[in-house]
Amino acid sequence: PATVIGSDGLPNDPLPHPRLWGAFPRVLGYYSREQKLFSLAAAVRKMTGLSAQRFGLHERGLVKEGYWADLVLFDADTIRDAATFTDPMQPAHGIDAVWVNGVLSYRGEDKKATGERAGRFLARQRIQAEETAAV
Repeated sequence: PATVIGSDGLPNDPLPHPRLWGAFPRVLGYYSREQKLFSLAAAVRKMTGLSAQRFGLHERGLVKEGYWADLVLFDADTIRDAATFTDPMQPAHGIDAVWVNGVLSYRGEDKKATGERAGRFLARQRIQAEETAAV
């Protein structure tokens, strides 16, 4: 229950590990939907709110007024990774759109980035003792 899900893929690698493009879709499609290791809600929480809490990223990880809008619109029935070792830079199936800081950054119908880059560096923030005790 306390495990968070993340990826350590290297975006500047000319032939990256498939996890760079497929880690999160694999968790949602394969481990949650197909293998039923945990519910969809638990998977999303491990990738969002719980991760943000663990790393002290305030106003991130939840859909809540006043928080940064980092959102992914996906189809729970079709999401799956498509990246392979021989062709690792393949967009996942079932992702309709991605917003970074409230800016539409990826359109699934085009299967490409919009060119709008609203991301920014997030330094780890101080984690309150009571927050870490709740994890």
